[in-house]
Amino acid sequence: MPRATDDRSTDILPDPVANVRRALTEAGARDTVTVLTDKVPTAAAAAAALGCDVAAITNSLVFELDGAPLLILASGAAKVDVRLVASRLGAGKIRRAAPDFVLHHTGQEVGGVAPVGHPEKIRTLLDESLKSHDLLWAGAGDHNSMFSITYEDLQRITEAKEMNVR
Repeated sequence: MPRATDDRSTDILPDPVANVRRALTEAGARDTVTVLTDKVPTAAAAAAALGCDVAAITNSLVFELDGAPLLILASGAAKVDVRLVASRLGAGKIRRAAPDFVLHHTGQEVGGVAPVGHPEKIRTLLDESLKSHDLLWAGAGDHNSMFSITYEDLQRITEAKEMNVR
């Protein structure tokens, strides 16, 4: 099992993780960023490392909708139904964003994207199925970092629209 570091110093963290930590604290959320010794680029890997249910992992999935980013915060146990989401938004085709598009709009690489800490605010949807968990875990800006948060705080700090995305 990967070990976590307990260092709270932002000057040794990669910039994307420091940005997430700053965004959390500026939004009034607790700084719960945990840096693991091994990479956790998937929900399954993160759940195994953190000892939680994969459904409590909040995947930050970036899609492209009409040339703009759409961030969907979905349970690690779910597959987003993009046709359903497009229909509910009254939108055209939603497609998974290319890695360079994700990096440009989030400042974070695919596999480590966080719900916060982006250069500019991104339109965000929050998977309602995540409500069933007392504590959620989300990527914190790179492949080694995660943070814990409640559903309510995640919705508040991201200003996400709650939606059934599957």
